[in-house]
Amino acid sequence: MTSPADSAAGISRDVSACLRAIPSVGDLLGQASIAALLEEAGRGIVTQAARNVLEELRAELKIAASSPIGMDAIAARVAATVQSQVAPSLRRVINATGVILHTNLGRAPLCSAAVAEIAKTAARYSNLEYDTRRGERGKRDVHTARLLADLTGAEAAIVVNNNAAAVFLVLTALAKGNEVVVSRGELIEIGDGFRIPDIMSESGAVVREVGTTNRTRLRDYERAINERTRLLLRVHPSNFRITGFTERPSLEEMVALGRRTQIPVYEDLGSGCLADLTVSGIEEPVVRASCAAAASVVSFSADKLLGGPQAGIIAGQKEIIERIRRNPLFRVLRVDKLTIAALEVTLKAHQRGALDEIPTLRMIQMPAGEIGRRAALFVERLQASLAGEATVEVREGFSVIGGGSTPDQQLPTYLISIASPRYSPATIKRRLRNPQEGTPVVARIEDDRFVLDLRTVFLDEEAPLGSALVAALEE
Repeated sequence: MTSPADSAAGISRDVSACLRAIPSVGDLLGQASIAALLEEAGRGIVTQAARNVLEELRAELKIAASSPIGMDAIAARVAATVQSQVAPSLRRVINATGVILHTNLGRAPLCSAAVAEIAKTAARYSNLEYDTRRGERGKRDVHTARLLADLTGAEAAIVVNNNAAAVFLVLTALAKGNEVVVSRGELIEIGDGFRIPDIMSESGAVVREVGTTNRTRLRDYERAINERTRLLLRVHPSNFRITGFTERPSLEEMVALGRRTQIPVYEDLGSGCLADLTVSGIEEPVVRASCAAAASVVSFSADKLLGGPQAGIIAGQKEIIERIRRNPLFRVLRVDKLTIAALEVTLKAHQRGALDEIPTLRMIQMPAGEIGRRAALFVERLQASLAGEATVEVREGFSVIGGGSTPDQQLPTYLISIASPRYSPATIKRRLRNPQEGTPVVARIEDDRFVLDLRTVFLDEEAPLGSALVAALEE
């Protein structure tokens, strides 16, 4: 019989019966299928998941009457809820976009040797800040300082947690409360709203803009120098290019001005290119050239064209680096042992010239012909599995480096283009991004076609990528 409360709420007898059939939390936790969850995830998480699932069921039944749900089905729903809660939020994805340094996907993948070194360092104690020869406290800088000096030609180098931190620390240590002269055309904004003028302001340095957006001459810097000037700043416009009627002084000219006025010259290089990539058609300033030009200090990223873990590197003259290192902020911004372990291995690969060991550089240097051959074989296997569910073809296209690097330079590639009579390109993209099982795939839409670029797909990811495509196109 329907209760007065149910009648007042407009709930039918059928719905009321279904609501009464919903088990209690205690009954649900007593099910054998839930016992393993209690052991694996803990009673607190499982109990809360059970409460949430039961509340959801009651709400659903009040909206629309349905057949009673069995205990096994409810337990399965609780298990799925628990699994989603205990699974890591940060998970692996397959990058089929052709964007090598995809910031949203974690930028540079690490080489296998770096991954192994991270695991080894994380699992045991290490000599992070301990000099085993002398038996006394050491500095964590020593593990990377010599390598960085060798690769850049700098006298000294330190590492912080990213290049934004490097810029902030350099400006704070060398120019807080005083002026930094910088070209108006170099007051750039990079990813996620990071603006050079803002970071300069937060550091306590005073921005002294000179020149115009497209043309700044050496005499503009000379005229701006006064008793409050502490730094001449040169910023590499990593994520854009100004072309046409442009001008800016060379680094050598600025260094000469710095010597005459006894003011340090700081160059923020951004991308951190240690290897000359011109053979791959990529023109990006090399760190060693800036150090050879005698810049007082340079900073750059480790997780872009260097191909290492997220970090910011500050290199330059020993006296300048020591001043920066003594600033209290250095301790705030320093990196941990895992970053140092990965960075040391990556730098040693650069030192050996083993650039193929570094995934980012291997992808950049991968010939289009090699990608075309991989794409043709991939399509052949895919078509055999699809049985006519979609039209798949290989066509020419371009990859990009990304990560705010080389904005106007592209790498020739071959794209796998997919058209489905059942699903739109946007739907295919969404289904691959949110699979029922397996690894999410991130790709792109170009010319109203869903496309994949194997340049950024590892060889051992091709099989799961194919399986994910078949599942997305056939379901």
